[in-house]
Amino acid sequence: MRNTVFCLVLLLFSTSLFASRKEILLNNDWNFRFSHQVQRNSGRRVDLPHTWNSGDALIGTQDYYRGMGNYDKKLFVKPEWEGKRLFLRFEGVNTIATVFVNSVCLGEHRGGYGAFVFEITDHVKYGADNEILVKVNNALQLDIMPLVGDFNFYGGIYRDVNLIITDPVNISLTDYASPGVYLIQNKVTKEQADVRAKVLLSNGSSAGRPVQVNVKILDGDKIVQQQDMNITVDAKQTHTAGFDFSIKNPHLWNGRKDPFMYRTEVTLMADGKVIDKVVQPLGLRFYHVDAEKGFFLNGEHLKLHGVCRHQDRAERGNALYKEHHEEDAAIIAEMGTNAIRLAHYPQATYFYSLMDTYGIVTWAEIPFIGPGGYLDRGYNDLPAFRANGKEQLKELIRQHYNHPSICFWGLFNELKTIGDNPIEYIKELNDLAHQEDPTRPTTAASFLSYDSDISKITDVIAWNQYFGWYGGSPSDMGKWLDANHAAHPEYKIGISEYGAGASIYHQQDSVKPGVASGWWHPENFQTFYHMGNWEAIAERPFVWGSFIWNLFDFGAAHRTEGDRPGINDKGLVTFDRKVKKDAFYYYKANWNKDDQFVYIANRRHRDRDTKVTDIMVFSNLPQLELFVNGKSIGRQGPDNYATFIWNSVNLTEGDNTIEVRSVQKKNSITDQVIWNCK
Repeated sequence: MRNTVFCLVLLLFSTSLFASRKEILLNNDWNFRFSHQVQRNSGRRVDLPHTWNSGDALIGTQDYYRGMGNYDKKLFVKPEWEGKRLFLRFEGVNTIATVFVNSVCLGEHRGGYGAFVFEITDHVKYGADNEILVKVNNALQLDIMPLVGDFNFYGGIYRDVNLIITDPVNISLTDYASPGVYLIQNKVTKEQADVRAKVLLSNGSSAGRPVQVNVKILDGDKIVQQQDMNITVDAKQTHTAGFDFSIKNPHLWNGRKDPFMYRTEVTLMADGKVIDKVVQPLGLRFYHVDAEKGFFLNGEHLKLHGVCRHQDRAERGNALYKEHHEEDAAIIAEMGTNAIRLAHYPQATYFYSLMDTYGIVTWAEIPFIGPGGYLDRGYNDLPAFRANGKEQLKELIRQHYNHPSICFWGLFNELKTIGDNPIEYIKELNDLAHQEDPTRPTTAASFLSYDSDISKITDVIAWNQYFGWYGGSPSDMGKWLDANHAAHPEYKIGISEYGAGASIYHQQDSVKPGVASGWWHPENFQTFYHMGNWEAIAERPFVWGSFIWNLFDFGAAHRTEGDRPGINDKGLVTFDRKVKKDAFYYYKANWNKDDQFVYIANRRHRDRDTKVTDIMVFSNLPQLELFVNGKSIGRQGPDNYATFIWNSVNLTEGDNTIEVRSVQKKNSITDQVIWNCK
């Protein structure tokens, strides 16, 4: 069933293979070499997605290679394509991509996380092989976001590359690599949705051409709305066509409850024939954030309990296949998550589509990142840097405008205001975001005092707070939230990050904190940390959303901590996605009420020094019974946070079988571990 859903996502909610538009995936059979390898035959065959840092960056090599690599490929251009338009579309190249066709430089793209398109129509030879060369540079650039970051800046062509072939007149591909279709939700209520479809038409030929544009909104196979427009697109020009629709009693996109989406088909016709077609999702919803009561979706309060996600994983770095995105999305949904912060940069289009399909409210952001607790700076007051950030913000918004899951545009993370002060520039970004998209609020992740002026720019604001890990205790979260809310009742307050490191190999009898920068990160303290922080967040309705840092362990070459260098281990799931830590199941018990389960915590602490212990269990069931070595220790119900604790349980020397069972007679649910006492 899940595979069917994902096939539908691919079929319906991406620029599609219709009529004269053809998309050919160019991921296979590239030749790669570093630019300093100038000898002939020094390259090696690679397939995309690819990064050259999947080895060095992931073993804690702090000076992992940040320089230039060359990717080249032979592309045979069929003779029958002459008279068409040809485009190369790159979904992600980190950080600078300079593209050549047959040794002619077409230009460069500066920024590692947005898509970009080059038209190659006038630069290819038909009926012959053509040489595509992409020079990629991931070295630090002072005029490109990000300047710093607590994650790896993997170099390479790490997302898909497509050759797109169209009629001379098409639905534009070159408006910041957007779909060329914008579905603007001017006003949505339960009674009526007013939507404007803006369609960009591009004519690459030397003569004007009359065309017909047809826009359909469909519910399955049923046409809900339809409009046509006849337009003449002038030679070498781009024309914008607008269509206004009103849908009575719309079926709303309602998050995890009902992530329903209409399908919008935009068809371009000339001389009675279809010459181009694009399909986009239309998920109608309305929402707002209240300073006292939090987030409301379609008029109903929705506590946003979310996670953050980086786009890398073990062995692959950031060069992920669709299967990796699907696995991540499934794990996110399993935990009961209803919101996500995709930090700290635009992520793959396919992943936003998965969030649409799962109904997960999404915070999408640009890579405007401060140093946090590290050296260096996140902002340089250079005209080129400011211009680059605005370009990246336009890319983010235009490329992902139609995803209903995206409810917030994020503008920065952990910036400081000393030296070059970014506040005026953030105001410019805020204004630009509203110009590009008046329908969505802006947000940001601060770590400065709540009295700082940096907290007063975006429509809503959130903070990265690590009470109990970088000093203090988990109980400080509630105190800080209350003090912030009392001092600034007008703030719409969220928690953009909170978390603690944990290794599944670090186990202990008592609950004692590890040292954040040290080599001991006990798993049971991470669980304790999250239990305290989540209780504080859950009990305060004015917190519009919270986002665990991080759902998955991720690569950070400069980190020397936990059970190995090069990994930030604050994830609730290991870097390879194979093990879900105890804290994952704590949240699943609290957030996922449908998937019934029982989970014994501290299960990996198999060899124990003490014979008297507390046994803690996470479950979304109403009552459980504990058995130790086959003997019942009694039944219990959960506390307010889906946690069951049997105190001071006696174990025997040697192996002890710990089993917890649901008390229901049919389809009993159990969990079992074996602990050894010395």
